[in-house]
This record gives sequence, C-alpha cells and structure tokens, in this order.
Amino acid sequence: MNIIDVRQFATQIVGFLLVLFILGKYAWPPVLGFIEERRKKIADDLDHARQENERAVKLRADLEQELKGIEAKARARIQEAVTEGQRVASEIKAGAQKDVTQRLQRLQGEIEQERDKAMLALKQDMVRMTVEATEKILREKLDEKTQRRLVEEFIGQAGATPGVAR
Repeated sequence: MNIIDVRQFATQIVGFLLVLFILGKYAWPPVLGFIEERRKKIADDLDHARQENERAVKLRADLEQELKGIEAKARARIQEAVTEGQRVASEIKAGAQKDVTQRLQRLQGEIEQERDKAMLALKQDMVRMTVEATEKILREKLDEKTQRRLVEEFIGQAGATPGVAR
C-alpha cells in the first residue's frame, strides 16, 4: 500500500509550478509594483510630514520672535506715553505757576495803584486843609499867637479827619 500516489503528487507539483509561473509572470509584478508605490507614498508622506513639522517649528519661532518685537514696541509706546504725560503735566504745572505769578504781579500792581490813589487823596486833603487854614489865617490877619493856635487846631483836625493817615 502506497500512501502517496506518485502520479497524483507529480501532477500537483506540475500544477503548482505552473500556477507559480503564471503568478510570477502576470500577478507578482503588479503586486510588487503596488507594494513599491505604497512604500514610496509612505516615504513621501513621512518626508512631507517632516518638512511640515520643520516649517511649523520655524513658523513658531518666527511668531515668537515677532511677538517679542510687538511686546517691545508696546512697552516702548507705553514708556513714550508716560513720558509725554509727564511732559504735559510739567507744562500744565509751569503754565499754572506762570498764571499765578502773573496774577500776583497784577494784584501787586493794583495794590500799588490803590496805595498811590490813597496817597494822592491824602495829599489832596492835606492841600485842601492847608488852603483852608491859610484862608483862615489870611482872613483873620491874626498875630503870631493866634496863628499858632490855628495851626495847632488844623493839625488836630488833620489827625481827627477820617481817611487821612497819620
């Protein structure tokens, strides 16, 4: 008893080799081409992903640098605004001081004018009183004793007259 039939075994081997030959000639090249295309696509996708990653890293660095520049500009502008505010405050303060000085000078001028007016009024009162005293003296044509008494009365009146400074 033969467990293995040689004819059947040989037929199967010839059939297998024939199928292997047909597959090798017609099926394997497209399959291997497909596998090669797939390998190239995967390699290209990995290269593209690597390039995109590098571009993203570069873009992030550029954006961070730009952000630092923007922050520096913002700080500079804030500092300029503070400086401008201090300058304006100084100008306002200087203007206020100038205004106060001008007002004080004007008021001092007004005070001097009022004092001058008062002095003029005092002189006019003194002249008027002197003229009145002189008229009295001339009208009465008195002796020296009477003239002294009249001058003393005049001086007393000058001291008692309101608005006349002593």
